[in-house]
Amino acid sequence: MTAADALAQDLAAALDGEVAFDAYTRHLFSRDASMYAIAPLGVAFPRHADDVAAAVALAGTYGIPVVARGAGTSLAGQTIGPGLVLDLSRHLRAIVEIDPERRVARVQPGVVQDQLNTAVAAHGLMFGPDTSTSNRATIGGMIGNNSAGSGSVRYGMTIDHVRELDVVLADAGRARFGPVTEDERRLLANRATVEGAVYQHLPTLLEANATAIAEGFPPYWRQACGYRLDRLAADPEFNLAKFVVGSEGTLVIATEAVVDLVTRPRRTVIGVGHFASVIAAVEATEDALACEPSAVEMMDRTILDLSRQRLEYADLGRILHGEPEALLFVSFSGDDDAELAGRLDRLAALWERHGHGYHTLRAETPQQQAGLLKVRKSSLGLLMAASTGTLRPLAFVEDTAVDPRHLAAYTRRFKQVLDRYGLRAGFYGHCSVGCLHIRPFVDVRRPEHVRVMRGVAEEIKDLVREFGGVNSSEHGDGLARSEFNREIFGDELYEAMRSVKRIFDPDNRLNPGKIVDAPAMTDHLRDAALPDAPPLRTRLRFEVVGGMRGAADRCMNIGLCRKDSSGVMCPSYVATRQEEHATRGRANALVKALSTADPRAALGDDRLHEILDLCLMCKACKSECPLGVDVAALKAETLAHRHDLHGVPRRARMFGSIRRLNRIGSAFAPLSNLPGRIGLVRRMLGLAPARPLPTFRHRNLIRWFRGRRPGDGVLGQVTLLADSFTTFTEPQIGQAAVELLTAAGWRVRLESRGCCGRAAYSKGLLDDAKSQAHGLAVRLTWGSEPGTPIVGCEPSCILTLRDEHRQLLADDPVVRDIAGRVRQIEELLLDAVDAGRLRLSDSGLSGKRIVYHGHCHQKAEVGTAATVALLSRIPGAVVTELDAGCCGMAGSFGFEAEHYDLSMQIGESRLFPALRAEPDTTIVAATGVSCRQQIRHGTERVAWHPLELLRQALSPEGKPDA
Repeated sequence: MTAADALAQDLAAALDGEVAFDAYTRHLFSRDASMYAIAPLGVAFPRHADDVAAAVALAGTYGIPVVARGAGTSLAGQTIGPGLVLDLSRHLRAIVEIDPERRVARVQPGVVQDQLNTAVAAHGLMFGPDTSTSNRATIGGMIGNNSAGSGSVRYGMTIDHVRELDVVLADAGRARFGPVTEDERRLLANRATVEGAVYQHLPTLLEANATAIAEGFPPYWRQACGYRLDRLAADPEFNLAKFVVGSEGTLVIATEAVVDLVTRPRRTVIGVGHFASVIAAVEATEDALACEPSAVEMMDRTILDLSRQRLEYADLGRILHGEPEALLFVSFSGDDDAELAGRLDRLAALWERHGHGYHTLRAETPQQQAGLLKVRKSSLGLLMAASTGTLRPLAFVEDTAVDPRHLAAYTRRFKQVLDRYGLRAGFYGHCSVGCLHIRPFVDVRRPEHVRVMRGVAEEIKDLVREFGGVNSSEHGDGLARSEFNREIFGDELYEAMRSVKRIFDPDNRLNPGKIVDAPAMTDHLRDAALPDAPPLRTRLRFEVVGGMRGAADRCMNIGLCRKDSSGVMCPSYVATRQEEHATRGRANALVKALSTADPRAALGDDRLHEILDLCLMCKACKSECPLGVDVAALKAETLAHRHDLHGVPRRARMFGSIRRLNRIGSAFAPLSNLPGRIGLVRRMLGLAPARPLPTFRHRNLIRWFRGRRPGDGVLGQVTLLADSFTTFTEPQIGQAAVELLTAAGWRVRLESRGCCGRAAYSKGLLDDAKSQAHGLAVRLTWGSEPGTPIVGCEPSCILTLRDEHRQLLADDPVVRDIAGRVRQIEELLLDAVDAGRLRLSDSGLSGKRIVYHGHCHQKAEVGTAATVALLSRIPGAVVTELDAGCCGMAGSFGFEAEHYDLSMQIGESRLFPALRAEPDTTIVAATGVSCRQQIRHGTERVAWHPLELLRQALSPEGKPDA
């Protein structure tokens, strides 16, 4: 037995939490959102503070380091390292107590910032530091980094909001850090523990280094670098809780925190200045600060253009004026509407008087601000999306800050350095506090680029010092900047910091190599350590440098897939809280497999299949991940390779042939509705006993369509794709579609001869899917008039013609032509309603509340705006779109016995509670067949297709009950 095996065994016996030492887990935790990678020995997932202490004790016994980790979104490499990683985000995420009178909360380190803010919002409170990663950043990680964010001009940094910390020390001892009197300190100093040594030796160290502490720290206040001896020296309460903030897990591991809360402003308004250059935007900052804003944020053209290319972030581009090279977002928060409006007026007037910018956009409502804030918070990810192969915008000089008075001059000098090295970069950041996040594009696989990177880092470090600024202002030192701390602080102060480390951690066990005694910033580079990808033939075309591995390696671990309060991505992570079930976990696992000597064999690996198995192929990652990492396509390709090695499972073959099964079921209905309810058949096919099965309809859509009278078709021909579900199990929806299109003036052609291949694609049967795609494309071409629209009722089917068909048959001009003709049926009907060709009546829906749940593929590919707008045209209806994530059904996924519980758990995370909160009179609408099935099963509510409701509004017949 190896030492690693022995440690894993001992940890499993000692901890209530899980332990994972397999190669894939080690690879996933070898990375954070930085440019570095270090493989740990293993990973533990503590359930409570006792687990943390036990893990630290065992690691000490085995002589290995311990690295504490939250969401793994650190940009400087501080959450990776050798030894044992402790993931504190999976289980330690309880809000222990909220005291609104004292305005404090006691939380565990895995609590996410937005989670805390949601919990305290009812009391009119919030946590002051506002990071752009608030929907996944943990409080423990913010404490480790001394995070700040856009509101720091008003609220300061995390260090200003921490009162107490429960910690585990390097000797596995437990302590509570907080304010202490001198008598209490002396008493604590008598203990023969690390805690005692800290209270005994730190005062002496402060006294001995008083001059260096007073003179050695950079003069600018916004600091996330080094150990904050300056704050401790000035603290009459000798509060070690504040002192260890920003220590990156090198001194203690926090297991609980008491944090201050601040009053939540009732309202925020935003002015968005449009500028002809980045420098012009920076120069306008002083006028903005004169208006006493709560935040001033800058974004350059690079990020703006990238946002316009992504459906999820395109709203911002639609409301801007002209083609700005930079934007300045100036936020004002408060409770007085008139005062806030006045500040916006003053800002616009000052900018106009001083010739700053060419337009100021006013965003005064949450609806107007939604697109702005979404892009601002996603600036990092959008910038990363500009990566080309291994040429990436890297974080190594991205966290400097200077006094805003000097920001314009500093930015000019910074840009001169980049120009001299021939580097392009994206600019964004917090102008209100002089912090710019500037990421030059570098390829660290090329030695000459590594040399350039180091040269830039050294010049910028000197430039920062010249302007009296700081090298790390909110992202920490980590592996990127710790190397320069001796030069930044001077020998005497740096040696004092090394003494601090020795007092807290005599054996150098806690996250070594960060802040002091660090390796070179060019060591452990992630891309440089990755071997060349061996050649691999794939059935799908991955149109990025590096093919399939390049598509997976686009992930830069920013962790947006870990959010759980908005959007869809990533449903299985929301349910399991396991890193391997987030988009970045799956992407990183594929990078590992595709970097082996035999990637074809690695793609058939059981452990890799386990990691990918819970991917619902919702495709949310394709749109919500700023880098567009398409795990659904990667999973389909991986499954195809697995089938090549191990054969196709019977159930996969069955679900991949769902159209044939549904057609047979319809032909023999109602008798065909019996066998699926027999337990033996379910067990043979691995179907969940509790899951209701669809009901086949003998009078299907095809039979109904043959007997109908065609309309005049004054608008010409439209082809309706008769999908496998609308046709054979829910023909009333297809009937509504035909009647609505006919009433709108279209001549409807029904395409019912074959399958789009979506089901086969989802099961990795890519050869079958390719054949079906080609056949359908040919039939659509020959059977329809050139250029005429093609529509469908089931989003996953009709949108397959736009996306998956082009992946399967990228060079086929017929496929490209058909993909270009696909439209949402809602778009055609909306045009008809607005043109007066389709007249809607009261129809009993007036005054009714309709809540709409959109299909995941629809959200990812085209958005839900047309569907919401169409429902809103129903006279008197009040329409609300739910932001409730994925339903959890995902086609066959929710039918499969081993996935049923997770499927229901995903539904319970947001969708089911949202629907149960609605009164019985609310009408539920959903475009997806899987969504409607899941809603009925999980909430016992009927979900109508929007076309059914619109058909009712067209005629009083067929009225659905609320």
